[in-house]
Amino acid sequence: MTEYQSTTTLSRIREAQPCREGWEKLLAHLGKTKADDEPLQLLTVLDSNGLDDALWVLSYAMPDDRLARHFQAWCAEQVLPIFEAERPGDMRVRDQIAMLRNDGALAAARDAARAAALAAARDAALAAALAAAWDAAWDAARAAASAAASAAAWDAARASQEKQLRKMLAM
Repeated sequence: MTEYQSTTTLSRIREAQPCREGWEKLLAHLGKTKADDEPLQLLTVLDSNGLDDALWVLSYAMPDDRLARHFQAWCAEQVLPIFEAERPGDMRVRDQIAMLRNDGALAAARDAARAAALAAARDAALAAALAAAWDAAWDAARAAASAAASAAAWDAARASQEKQLRKMLAM
């Protein structure tokens, strides 16, 4: 079972320039008035501010990117069958998932794989398929889900993301 570094600090969050509303909500939840360097669990942010703010912290204010990369890979895996049905043989998204999961990968290789996945996501969006990891998949998923699915399907997808993030944080 993989263990993740799932703590950050209010100072790291503040340095990443969060939105005012989310910042104030988190401070109020914690009973604080300013940033400090005490460890702060990502799960606390999820419970306080909800999934969107927790995902933002995961992307911009964590001390290491391993949890974020593995969560991005999980998200991409959820839409991979849709992408592959539209573009059989196109390995860009699979390659990106493998790169995200490879903890030893060089940053330059990850960036190249991310660029390829972004290109794949743009192609898939034109074909009405959801695809790619975090950066492009989130926007593509919102657009495709609103056009292709009901609000209930979107709620189920978000619930699944939150459930997976909680599961990963519990590891």
